[in-house]
Amino acid sequence: MGIRLAELVERFGGELIGDPATEVVGIAPLTDAGVSHISFLTNSKFRAQAGQSQAAALIVSPNDDALVAETYQGARIVTKNPYAYFARVAQLFESLTAFVPPAGIHPTAYVDPAAQVDPTAHIGPHVTVEAGAVVKARAVIDAGCYIGRDAVVGEDTHFFANVTFHARCTIGARCILHSGAVIGTDGFGFASEGGVYIKIPQVGRVVIGDDVDIGANTTVDRGALEDTVIEDGVKLDNLIQIAHNCHIGAHTAMAGCVGVAGSAKIGKHCTFGGAAMISGHITIADNVFVTAATMVPRSITEPGQYTGFYPMAKNSEWERSAVVVRNAAGLREKVRELEKQIKAITTPKTLQEDES
Repeated sequence: MGIRLAELVERFGGELIGDPATEVVGIAPLTDAGVSHISFLTNSKFRAQAGQSQAAALIVSPNDDALVAETYQGARIVTKNPYAYFARVAQLFESLTAFVPPAGIHPTAYVDPAAQVDPTAHIGPHVTVEAGAVVKARAVIDAGCYIGRDAVVGEDTHFFANVTFHARCTIGARCILHSGAVIGTDGFGFASEGGVYIKIPQVGRVVIGDDVDIGANTTVDRGALEDTVIEDGVKLDNLIQIAHNCHIGAHTAMAGCVGVAGSAKIGKHCTFGGAAMISGHITIADNVFVTAATMVPRSITEPGQYTGFYPMAKNSEWERSAVVVRNAAGLREKVRELEKQIKAITTPKTLQEDES
């Protein structure tokens, strides 16, 4: 099914240069696009590829448009953020062919009589919905999912197969939880006495806002006393650990294998590269960007980019550098002593007497 360029601009804005009646049937990369595709340019270093693309239309920025137009003969949609525009167009094409699960409850599912499932929701095979749980309109709960007592699942939210959503947790509208995600596990809370650990009951919840995406095998622990909170628009990749009592601000994104220790408070519009580690009981301001594999041991109070890892080197070079770092404190003291000696030698005697 084709979509006219005029319809895309009507939906998503942008300036159309070319025939508004041109139809495209899908979106493709610059090098793979054919005469029935629309493509996009998000990195100026690929202008030459864009200029030679066979795509029927390109999504480009104002800065790139004039140079691309020198060789490219197709239509162009000019917009400030081509990547976001591409994402919206891709969503539209996906929606045209996406499978919509039928409303209703599969015969093999168990839904407690005290649960509430909206008639428009889909409950797949072997799903369990415990007493008091609420599944709202058009939610999709795929095969093998578990929804605990008094949990709430918002409108149009999709749980892929084998998601576990424990008791009293809540999630808002239009969220996506991928397979293996576990929400509401006990936080890692223990008191020590005489070398023996005593479990602290974790009685808080996990409260998730609207438009949140959580990747496969990611875990979010419930709070010990207060709730763990994931605000609107947060995006969590696969294999992430969010510990108890954490608070993740709106529209923050974390790449795979990030770990956030208990009671960390993270601001809005932050990003964390893969395998970044966040210590517990710290606060991170809004608009902080933490690069991959960085360890954050203390609070960050100012926005900006932060990096805390040592770049890769040959093992022999790394070992030498490690020795230098290990001996840095002693070297600092030696340098200070040498500075004192140099000052004593170079400072005129009369000045030394005056200083004394």
